[in-house]
Amino acid sequence: MLNVPSQSFPAPSSQQRVASGGRSKVPLKQGRSLMDWIRLTKSGKDLTGLKGRLIEVTEEELKKHNKKDDCWICIRGFVYNVSPYMEYHPGGEDELMRAAGSDGTDLFDQVHRWVNYESMLKECLVGRMAVKSAVPKDYHEEKKVLNGMLPKSQPTNPLAKESPVSPSYDWFQTDSLVTIVIYTKQKDINLDSVIVDYQDDSFRAETIIKDYSYLIYIGLSHEIQEDFSVQVVENVGKIEIVLKKTENTSWTCLGHPLENHNLLIPKKDTGLYYRKCQLISKEDVTHDTKLFCLMLPPSTHLQVPIGQHVYLKLTITGTEIVKPYTPVSNSLLSEFKEPVLPNNKYIYFLIKIYPAGLFTPELDHLQIGDFVSVSSPEGNFKISQFQELEDLFLLAAGTGFTPMVKILNYALTNIPTLRKVKLMFFNKTEDDIIWRSQLEKLAFKDKRFDIEFVLSAPTSEWNGKQGHISPALLSEFLKRSLDKSKVLICICGPMPFTEQGIRLLHDLNFSKDEIHSFTT
Repeated sequence: MLNVPSQSFPAPSSQQRVASGGRSKVPLKQGRSLMDWIRLTKSGKDLTGLKGRLIEVTEEELKKHNKKDDCWICIRGFVYNVSPYMEYHPGGEDELMRAAGSDGTDLFDQVHRWVNYESMLKECLVGRMAVKSAVPKDYHEEKKVLNGMLPKSQPTNPLAKESPVSPSYDWFQTDSLVTIVIYTKQKDINLDSVIVDYQDDSFRAETIIKDYSYLIYIGLSHEIQEDFSVQVVENVGKIEIVLKKTENTSWTCLGHPLENHNLLIPKKDTGLYYRKCQLISKEDVTHDTKLFCLMLPPSTHLQVPIGQHVYLKLTITGTEIVKPYTPVSNSLLSEFKEPVLPNNKYIYFLIKIYPAGLFTPELDHLQIGDFVSVSSPEGNFKISQFQELEDLFLLAAGTGFTPMVKILNYALTNIPTLRKVKLMFFNKTEDDIIWRSQLEKLAFKDKRFDIEFVLSAPTSEWNGKQGHISPALLSEFLKRSLDKSKVLICICGPMPFTEQGIRLLHDLNFSKDEIHSFTT
């Protein structure tokens, strides 16, 4: 009997996704949408060709199935017959064929590792790979328990020597409190770096250290209250999490370790972790875009770093669907500085509603008080890119504006060397411009900031710039304040916009280090 994982499957990526790489979508035939695929998987049709049997697959057998009409792919030890899915794949058949008859895990992780193939392809599951034993002879599992916790595991990853120094933790208690202290041994740790959740008597604290994740994951020995405090001593990288006991009794141990407890592992190898957030408000921003406000549970500490995104998860017609969105501030004007206290419980999203879509209409139909699952943050934007920055140029199309909101707020508040911030905002019509009045007021209020609107389908009354991203528009827009000023250009929008923009920026002799793309 196979234990098939059940996670979530993002619908085709939105332009609000933040990632280092992307994939080009291909036009799908009529009747080949995500909803059509879900219907097919629920039709009872045999999609594996094995009549419901699950088999063990050898490497030799896997290699035989390498054609479009007979294509098996292995992902994380599970083998799927993806032939029926070929015409439904937003990235096209050729992308799937790159992994035909082989282990496609690495390719999958490079392109879209958060896509939940387990949920989407569960009816295509052929079976599990027949894995040869790879356990070294001198390996043994340490079972000894120290003070209720397992001893720290030693890294077995051959690349472990390149990882940061492994953190450690300790705990102590008073009559009413339990304090967990994490020693990260890093100096660039702040409140954004740690995510804490208390759910179902399980305590989970994930600390992001560069491209690694250090996890404290414990089934607590006693109950605690929902609210707790998180403090970071930045100059020494120490994190203190203070829990409130439900009963003033002495704990003999902290609890029992759960999966990956006390391990430092590459971030790319960690799974998504969700918590349920409550919809507090939604308001119209344009004719098709709304501002959603979600409230984190009281038992969660999470602050989304600048330039990163989270995943929203809903169950639609029995299938979990996930979409990536970049949180924004609730306004460009009400506060330049994000709250630094751990009681920042609200997350805001600017989301365009697509009436013919699958995910956003469902999101729009939620009532105030309903719940949405929200993942931990993801993304590769580094705040260090702002160091000594003098000129910041932002290129956004449509809801590609979303990552620019917090970048704009942060830059105007926290970069002392900054001379100029310019945003070129591409839309179809004036009615499509998100927060136009706020942008104009901000430009009036802060003389370092300039905004230029560019419309592709304006009315005859429009007096501003029009057209699409082009060498002429960019060469005029991207003028440094000084000849050799330090520059960063951020670009986000639909894939064709971003790809074209990056090509034009390279043609204008901007280096890779001067460009950050938020791509779909």
